Formats: sequence, C-alpha cells, structure tokens
Amino acid sequence: MSKETDRTDPLAASTAVAENMAEAYALAQEAWTYYLQTHADGSSSNPDPYNLAPAIADLQKAMVSDPEAMMKAGIDLWHRQATLWTNALAQMAGGEQRPIPGMEDMGKDKRFQDEEWDKNVVFSYLKQSYLLASDWMRDTVDTADESLPPEEQQKLEFFTQRFAEAMSPSNAFAMNPQVLKTTAEEGGANIVRGMRQMLKDMKRGKGELLISQTDMKAFEVGKNIAVTPGEVIFRNDLIELIQYAPTTEKVYTTPLLIAPPWINKFYIMDLNEKKSLVRWLVAQGYTVFMISWRNPEPAKGKGKKIERGFSDYVTEGLYPAIDAVIEETGVKSVNVGGYCIGGTMLATALAHMAQNGDKRVKAATFFTAQADFVKGGELRILLDDKILDELEKKSEKEGGVIDARHMAQAFNMLRGNELIWNYVVSNYYLGKEPSAFDLLYWNADATHMPAKCHLAYLRDYYRDNALAEGKMVLDGKTLDLGKVKTPVYSICAREDHIAPAESVFRGVKLFGGPVHLVVGGSGHIAGVINPPDPTRVKYQYWTNDTPQADWPETLAEWLEGATETPGSWWPDWHKWLSKKSGKKIAARKPGATLGSLEPAPGSYVRVRSDAPVEDAA
Repeated sequence: MSKETDRTDPLAASTAVAENMAEAYALAQEAWTYYLQTHADGSSSNPDPYNLAPAIADLQKAMVSDPEAMMKAGIDLWHRQATLWTNALAQMAGGEQRPIPGMEDMGKDKRFQDEEWDKNVVFSYLKQSYLLASDWMRDTVDTADESLPPEEQQKLEFFTQRFAEAMSPSNAFAMNPQVLKTTAEEGGANIVRGMRQMLKDMKRGKGELLISQTDMKAFEVGKNIAVTPGEVIFRNDLIELIQYAPTTEKVYTTPLLIAPPWINKFYIMDLNEKKSLVRWLVAQGYTVFMISWRNPEPAKGKGKKIERGFSDYVTEGLYPAIDAVIEETGVKSVNVGGYCIGGTMLATALAHMAQNGDKRVKAATFFTAQADFVKGGELRILLDDKILDELEKKSEKEGGVIDARHMAQAFNMLRGNELIWNYVVSNYYLGKEPSAFDLLYWNADATHMPAKCHLAYLRDYYRDNALAEGKMVLDGKTLDLGKVKTPVYSICAREDHIAPAESVFRGVKLFGGPVHLVVGGSGHIAGVINPPDPTRVKYQYWTNDTPQADWPETLAEWLEGATETPGSWWPDWHKWLSKKSGKKIAARKPGATLGSLEPAPGSYVRVRSDAPVEDAA
C-alpha cells in the first residue's frame, strides 16, 4: 500500500517517498510484463495499423516539390518562437509582452486550467510554445496536402490533430505543474494509485490499456441502470425482445419497436428514471418493445469463426422481432425506430420490404442514423482497403469477431483530449478514482461484433455507399430507398461526430415517402437522450416547414429557414408519432400472448466484453 508523507518528520517523509517510488516501479513492471505476455503471439506486430505511411510519403513529396513554401513556413515558425522567447524574458522582468500572430484567439483550454500554466514563466512558455507549434504544424500540413487526393488529405489532417493532442506538455508527467505539485504533496502516493489503476485497466482490457472513464463498480445493469419494468417475451440466437410494462390505463393501438445499435448495449435509452427514453415513451401511452442484441463470443476451436453477416441482423434480428411484436399484440403493422447502426439496418430493411410489398412497418423513426455515407465523418478516415484487410485477418485469428476494444479505441480517438488524455492525467498521474457517470459506464460496456457483419457494414456502406447508390442486394433484391413510402421521422444532431448531421440529411432525402426532419443540439448521444425537464431546459432543436420537394441542397441552407425551439425534441416526436399510432385501447400486459422468459433487462445485456473488474485488481 502507498505511504502518505509526514511533512513534520523529514526522515519519515523521505522513507515514504522511496517506498512509494519502489512500489510504483514494481507495479509498472508488472503491467509491462502482463502486456508482453498477452502479446506474445505477435498480435501487436503491425507498426502501421492505420496505413498512414503512403499518405506521409506523398506529403513529403509535396513538401519537397515546393521548397520555397516550406522555407517560408519554417521562417514564420522561427519568428513566432522568437517572439514567444522574448515575451518569456519580458514576463520575467515584468515588462510588456508582444502579440503573436495566430495566438490571439486561443481561448481557454481545459488542459491548462492550473494557474501555474499562466503565472510560472517556464510552464507558460511550455504551454504557449506547444500551442504555437501544434497550430503551425496543422496549418503547414493543411497547406502542403492540398495537392493530394481528398482521402489522404483527411487522413493526414486527422492524424496530425491526434499527434498534436498526444504531444501536449500537459500529458507529460514532468511538464504538468498540477501533477508535480500533487506528487510533491503526497510523496508519490498518487503515482502508486495511478500505477495500480493502470494495471487494473490493462487486465480489464486483456492486455490493451482499456482506460477507466467512470467508477465501474458504481452501476449494475438491472439494479440501478436499465431498470424500467418489463419482460423478455422472445429470444433467438441473436436477440432478446423486451416488452415494457404499461404505466397508463390506455395505450396506443400501434406498438413501437426500437432497434438499438449492436455496437453498444440498448440501455443508452434506459439509463435511469430521469434520462430514460423508454420510461418516458411508456408514460405517454406507447406499448414499447426493445431489441437487446446478443454480445457474440469468439467461435471456439482452431480455424472456426462466426459466420453472421449484416443481412442476418435484418432477417434474423429485426424481422423476427417485428413478427413477435405483431403476434404478441395482434396488430398488422408496427412502428419501428432505429438508433445509429440500428437505423442503418432499418433503412436497409425498409428498402427490402418495399421490394417485397411488405407492409409490416407503419412508420419509421431514425435516431442519428445514416443511409448515405458520403459525408460519414472522421470514421471514414480509418477505413481504407488495407486497414479493412488487416482487420479481417486479425478477426480470423480471434474466432470471427472484431474485439470490442478495437471499436472503443477508434471512438475514443475521435475525442482524444476528452476520452484519453484527460483520464491518463487524472487516473494515472494524479491517482484519482474516476467519478460515477452512467453514460460513461454505458460507453465502457462495449460489445464484440461478428467480423463478417461489421466488415460488410464498413465496406458496403461506409466505403462503397451501396445502399444510397442503389447497388445493395439483399435476398436477391436490389434495394432502392426511393421506393420506401413509409412515413419517416429523423433526428440528427449538429455536433455529432459519428453520424454527422449533414450525412443524415443526405440520407433522408433519398426516401420516397414523407420525411419529418429534426436537427437537435449537442452530439450523437446527448442530442438524442435529452428528456423534457421544466426545471432545466437543455439544448434545443430545429424544424423546417419547407415542403420536402423544395428542400435545399445542403443542411446549412435548410437550417437557415428552420425554426429553433429550446429544450427537448421528444414532445415534437410524440406529436408526430401519436398520429401514426392509432386510437387508445386498454393497456397490454407484457407477455400476455407469448409468455415471459425472464424479467427485463434480460440475459444478453449482462454479458460484458471486458474482464470482470474484480479479477483485474
């Protein structure tokens, strides 16, 4: 255990420091040994997992081809650094500092909140030198890569930003004043706690550093998260179907089925009583059904792998769920909602059903879901053919699944400062315990994915945009979104970095039926999970009454003619959905027809992809 220092006794304090440093070193060695053991099969041997080398080589050629521009950029950097050095000397002497071009509007950066970053000359210089250099580096790359293909430009700019984030002095133990101050005050006890947490995260990630972003012991599915009452009424090898218990005497005739993403668990829509979309829908009088996807385990046995494709999630997941809802409630058609990849699957299914004259879906809702991927955001940068081929080879060695850690790392990389480096400093340097946050607990509860399914998603949708371009084939049918006449409600979010609003906008324009588009504030999760709260009006949403046939080319133009409404978009959806849900009838008891297999939230949602926390201590 780490030793706290006694400042009144110098000998005891120095002894505690020595013991803490020895313990921290031993823990670091244990973590390193564990890493080597878990990678003894060469699983980390690829030095360029994101296939960045070709783009870097082309960038170097572009720079060499224009030496004058590079020389000018170098001189510009030298001048700005010289001014920065002069300012540091002036600060030491109490003199006036000169403005530096490009640094006038840096604003407040959360990484440099400690007052020493401004008061102390050394730390102030480190901060400003870093901000200046990283800004210069991004500008230089942006200028130099203009002659390269758009895909390479985006990749270089993306990884330049990630590199700049990683190189921040706030991430370096010896350059962070808050870390140095805490270490001095605690005699290194913070480092011991941090190394213990690092080892724990290494073991939870089975050899990968799966950074804890919340207190993993603060929540338990079915106990204080995902607790809306209901019953599992149907189960097959891919899904469990939950029917939630009514809280009103009357309910709408047409039930609502929700297809969440299988990349994460469904309970993002049932975090707690105040944030639960499910609980709110039930309170409005809807009979709500939820698909809970199975978290696939790798196939056992040498050479064996899971053979489940994207189309299987339609035909063996969504379709059986629709049939079960119809059988349970006795209706002829249902309303269906799809979130993220669940929405992409729903769009695919609607196009397939349109080809077959299938009328089982009465109205469809899309929560931050893409059907057109041309503007698919930063994730497209990680999806060239070489990366996908390497991912496929790796999955074949892992029983036909793409490990949850791969997707977690990719999503965290999109917001490196907030989801990686912030926790490196807090957890490992300062030795702080992550606070309890239900949303981050859900975020950490990632799932494996059948490689065949996910690679088809990445290739057919992201890379080839086959659904939007009318090239996708399912069950022998070529799919055409224009033939989908089902009424559609679509919510996208202005700050969404996973399903960008512009991408969603392009996709909904492809449907052949009426579309009600709403643009919400915030991002992929908070933009959707934004419950009505009269005591705290949060975010806003935009609607536009322009006839669909007259919609402009871009979302920006659409927003110019839109009306902004403060607060939650849920009441707007309820107004739309209620008109598609028929008259009110007596409330339905869950499982009245099909029976109950077990209480909600069921068994599939409880299967985790990471190692149990108690085993990682």
